[in-house]
Amino acid sequence: MATSTASLYEDESHARLREQARKFAQKVIAPNAHAWEEAEEFPRALYAQFAETGMLGTGYPEEVGGAGGEISHTLAVAEELVLHGKSVGTVVGLGSHGIALPPIVRSGTKEQIDRFVRPTLRGEKIAALAITEPGGGSDVARLATRARRDGDHYVVDGSKTFITSGVRADLVTVAVRTGGEGHGGISLLVIERGTPGFGVGRKLHKMGWWASDTAELVFENCRVPAANLIGEENSGFLSIMLNFASERLFLAGNCVAIAELAYRESVAYARDRRAFGKSLSGHQVVRHKLADMAARIAGARALTHETVERYRRGEGNPGFAAMAKNVATDMVTAVCDEAVQIHGGAGYMREYVVERLYRDARLYAIGGGTREIMNEIISKTEGY
Repeated sequence: MATSTASLYEDESHARLREQARKFAQKVIAPNAHAWEEAEEFPRALYAQFAETGMLGTGYPEEVGGAGGEISHTLAVAEELVLHGKSVGTVVGLGSHGIALPPIVRSGTKEQIDRFVRPTLRGEKIAALAITEPGGGSDVARLATRARRDGDHYVVDGSKTFITSGVRADLVTVAVRTGGEGHGGISLLVIERGTPGFGVGRKLHKMGWWASDTAELVFENCRVPAANLIGEENSGFLSIMLNFASERLFLAGNCVAIAELAYRESVAYARDRRAFGKSLSGHQVVRHKLADMAARIAGARALTHETVERYRRGEGNPGFAAMAKNVATDMVTAVCDEAVQIHGGAGYMREYVVERLYRDARLYAIGGGTREIMNEIISKTEGY
């Protein structure tokens, strides 16, 4: 096997969470992984089932209904769910609140926390984040969805795309333009399912992450209570940027888990499959492929864990998260490609896990900010 999944800074609290997440994944997710991926969704009841374990609230303060812990605990849970549940789409969909709720926890009122955060962490509601627009991509400062103040409401017009959990979300944290052009005119509003003028344009069918629903959202003369504004008007851009740092670390951690799973599947296949009179692992070329995979995973894991530790100590900056994401996305792409190659024709078949992982891996160089945007962040951070 590759290096240990646990980081050097993990303690007994991480070990307990890993064991708990592992058991949940093996018992609940793994037996259904293939069926849920093919169906392009998992049962809504899974949110409540996961919440009963307390793990849905990992990383959130107890005073807002969470289970405590911080990003290292969240990453530990997600890694075990991917490794032992074998459905990246399910894990991503189950964790969509991880990018939807932090702005509310950070800047929301007590009423907003009671209405939106607590029921979501109890598994009673599904939360999503809506920033990306059809014409904007990674350029957040260009977003065009407009929210015009009208008395005690905002009137929202525009659209969003590539929204994880967007089809089933009960509440969506939406980036809107309440002021002038550029980053200074952006605010965040919580828009609830059933609000007149808010609808799902269509469910999107993706290359990977099949079990997570992804949607295009439409707002037409949508009247949202002003009480749903998160923080001060026109202060949303900073909150979005803070969100991106933790999201990028989470995505890097996902990449490490996906690659580790692809590696483990490849080791098992290479040991069992025979060619030219011996197992695949008996051939030097295959052993060297596996060695390169293990080394790449160990390197990306080390950088991801170092970046997490820097953030825990208050020493993090956007450049570290961008580096971790780029290194991890490059690594997972290479490892999953080799995993398919080791499996040969079987690796191209949908019943094999590595085929799914190969598709799932491709998004990571795009989601949460493209690889090119990450390089721009790194260059600015390093003063180029």
